[in-house]
Amino acid sequence: MNLYSNKQKWKIVLLIVALLLVGASLFVSNQIVSKVASQERQRAQQWAGMIKKRVELIQLTDRTFSQLREKEKEKMKLWVEASKEIAKPTAFSIPEFPMQIVKDNNDIPVILLDNHLNISGYRNINIDIETIKKKHPQLSKKELNKALDDSLRSLALLWEQKNPAFTVEVYQGLFMKYVYDDSKDIARLERERDSLFKSFNKEIIDDEGLIPVLLLNQESRQIIGTNIKDSILLNKDIQVITREMTRNNDSIVIDFNNGERNVLYFDSSPVIKQLQYFPYIQFLIIGLFVFIGYLLFSTFRKAEQNQVWAGMAKETAHQLGTPISSLMAWIELLKSNEVDAMIVSEMQKDIDRLNKVTDRFSKIGSEANLDNTNLSETVLDIVNYLQHRISKQINFITQIENNVHAPHSSSLISWVIENIAKNAIDAMEGKGELQIQLKTTPEFANIYIIDTGKGMTPQQIRSIFKPGYTTKKRGWGLGLTLVKRIIEEYHNGKVIVEKSQVGEGTTFKVSIPM
Repeated sequence: MNLYSNKQKWKIVLLIVALLLVGASLFVSNQIVSKVASQERQRAQQWAGMIKKRVELIQLTDRTFSQLREKEKEKMKLWVEASKEIAKPTAFSIPEFPMQIVKDNNDIPVILLDNHLNISGYRNINIDIETIKKKHPQLSKKELNKALDDSLRSLALLWEQKNPAFTVEVYQGLFMKYVYDDSKDIARLERERDSLFKSFNKEIIDDEGLIPVLLLNQESRQIIGTNIKDSILLNKDIQVITREMTRNNDSIVIDFNNGERNVLYFDSSPVIKQLQYFPYIQFLIIGLFVFIGYLLFSTFRKAEQNQVWAGMAKETAHQLGTPISSLMAWIELLKSNEVDAMIVSEMQKDIDRLNKVTDRFSKIGSEANLDNTNLSETVLDIVNYLQHRISKQINFITQIENNVHAPHSSSLISWVIENIAKNAIDAMEGKGELQIQLKTTPEFANIYIIDTGKGMTPQQIRSIFKPGYTTKKRGWGLGLTLVKRIIEEYHNGKVIVEKSQVGEGTTFKVSIPM
């Protein structure tokens, strides 16, 4: 019977099933993450399309504004010509048509300057003496006029940078300059366009709730729009940021069909990044709980095994007590009948042996009393017992140091040596060489049991001390488990297979602290 082998097979089967479940779960989780990432890429492409459409709308608006400005320029040119016609000194009366043209200008702001940049007149401007007086009530009338002229002159200089001025020679040596700005309608349309564009940036690019995006000019690498925090942009180079983004997602080129090309970079959202690690965190937590549960159940199982073994051992010791007492009485009877002394002596040795076995079983499950006695005598006693009870084809060799004292239980140590020696004899199939050695180091007294039997494979060496494992056709696989427990738990020592080779033999080493 090989309970341990069956248990190992079930463990392997359960481990394979668990790995398959983990792999399937990881596969499903990764599929979900891939789908969400694909949806985010589609959203990024939609944003790129929206950006392109919006820029095309802005370009159309700019072209419209250019056309409107050209029309206003022509209108302004006509207005200047009409003003010249009205201002001619040779005219006996003011022509009605030029006068009508001048009056019809109710939306284009105009400032008239002379050669010395003095204000000669203005039209359609929301600045006058009363406006300045409200802001500066302490100024005199002369100062108010000067402040008005300065304000208009400043406006004229700004407008001239935006729109070309018209210079007209009123009469010889006197030139008048007409400076104008965009009409109120164009200014209002520009404000609405700018408001829409800012709103677009805020909703599409500057929204931190979206995935991280970065829109760059392809040539200048200038940032057009992004929702990445300023602290990150200041601490990281743009090339590093774009390289990290393209590691997960390909960039999208936005061609505005006007020679200008922009590139949209985008990264996975924080949710996607968290989802990628979620399966591993999940299985780490599950594995931790399984591991803790395994430790608890293993501890309980070992405690139950210990209780069962201790109970069986004590019951065995109790059951052996009655026949041993009876045998002792029969020996006394044989002595009184003057039976052959050698027969009585050998029977007495067997009864003493049974008493030792009973003592061993009674100590299982109880705290062992370790006496600092002569370990050499304990080893010699068990060696002498074994030599008379094993096959004569076993060559028994002993190398035992004298007077080695170590804290030990003589009955339990005898049991350990006997158990390992009998296993060695079984491995040699009743023929071979068995060595028992006792050597010391400053820390340990080492007992070596060396045989020339079948030897063991590395897998057998790893499993030899586990409950239920046996290489015999008949056996429970508990002998070496008890050996390990006696040495490690009762004597705080160590027992190992020091070396073993298939076909050559095995060496057991039992170490007891000095």
